[in-house]
Amino acid sequence: MNEHRATRFINATWDEGIMPALQDYVRIPNESAAFDPDWERHGHMQRAAELLLDWAQRFDVQGAEAWVETLPGRAPTLLVDIPGTAPGNVLLYGHYDKQPPFTGWREGLGPWTPVLREDRLYGRGAADDGYALFASLTAIAAVQREGLPHARCLVLIEGCEESGSYDLPYYIEALAERIREPDLVICLDAECGNYDQLWLTTSLRGMLPGRLTVDVLTEGVHSGVAGGIVPSSFRILRQLIERVENADTGAIPALEVAIPDTAKAQAETLAATLGDAFLERFPWAAASRPPPARHGKLALANSWAPSLAVVGLDGAPPTAKAGNTLRPSTAAGLVFRLPPTLAAKAAGKGVKALLEADPPPGTRVSFELGEAQTGWHAPPLAPWLADSLDEASRTFFGKERLSMGCGGTIPFMKMLGDRFPHAQFVVTGVLGPHSNAHGPNEFLHIPTGKRITGCMAAVLADHAARPRA
Repeated sequence: MNEHRATRFINATWDEGIMPALQDYVRIPNESAAFDPDWERHGHMQRAAELLLDWAQRFDVQGAEAWVETLPGRAPTLLVDIPGTAPGNVLLYGHYDKQPPFTGWREGLGPWTPVLREDRLYGRGAADDGYALFASLTAIAAVQREGLPHARCLVLIEGCEESGSYDLPYYIEALAERIREPDLVICLDAECGNYDQLWLTTSLRGMLPGRLTVDVLTEGVHSGVAGGIVPSSFRILRQLIERVENADTGAIPALEVAIPDTAKAQAETLAATLGDAFLERFPWAAASRPPPARHGKLALANSWAPSLAVVGLDGAPPTAKAGNTLRPSTAAGLVFRLPPTLAAKAAGKGVKALLEADPPPGTRVSFELGEAQTGWHAPPLAPWLADSLDEASRTFFGKERLSMGCGGTIPFMKMLGDRFPHAQFVVTGVLGPHSNAHGPNEFLHIPTGKRITGCMAAVLADHAARPRA
């Protein structure tokens, strides 16, 4: 590829075509089905899918066929099929559904209000990962404009990722003849350690959500009358969680696995490369930080150790409205992040047994499991792909490519890894420092989006020219 011509085309496409469409996309409040059970009646998911479809149909990619596939009761899936001029089959993945608004957006910003400030587009979903369709098609078009061959490409953009991708297996089955068997999978829904180079994701943690409920009474009673006799449901909740998670260290021994040496080395390299920026990407409440000597261990804990987040609480009024009442129950939304190689369903059964065993007298305990997702560990890179990614990072970012394990979950990667064990995977993304996916002030770093588009164009061209047995 001619780097300068490709860069000019990609930058112009982003500035003139992608950015206006992405801003329209941000305006659509298409929360994923887990957060908007009435999504079909509201119609936002359909609007978002049609916006992407309209752009795909108007964009100049030779031979492209774009359509929206809709199975009854399931979020629409967008597909774009581009015939190849070289052997091979590439699957490019993304999603268009969004997390709920969340609170804490800075003045002038909001989840459904696109705001351009310098090199950032603020708003929900642009980076996670509405840009994927636009970047994928632009990368393919860049290869075509250079007159270079590329394999057949299928772009698949699902609408259920933020809910755990429970719709996706049905589409994979229904579309099996169209998908065929990819030898290369490109996913643009991952993180990046900084905005200075290409980051390849080598592992993703699994996820185990659930709702832990502790009932001690059928109705609230005076705390003075009952205190000392009836236990606090919150205290029992704390005790139960302590069965699984060590409150002092955060360790969850029941969910630990052996960690590969390659993952340990990647974590140390990541920490050394990012330095203080490794921790400064988070909006800490206090000035103190873990010492630099621990950064590598923290990076490894984020990618390969289990962790627990209490993401919601039911049964307690706001403190300003809290009377002196011993509450009848407390429920907590728990999300366990699981090591990449740990089987999620078996882990869920084990956690449920630990939490529900031997409840205190007079107490009813239940742990309702959500949709468990097993993580993913990438297969080794083929030599041609490792070289291609290295060269692409140097070309479009000006720095070497790095690899990292990610703490998040992309269920589709595990599904594809199981279904297509011989495929190569390129998993990367724009979710870098402070981009804050799922939280307030989420943004897309536009220069990184452009550079990743260039890198993917280079990989597609190199894929067509790769050595074959």
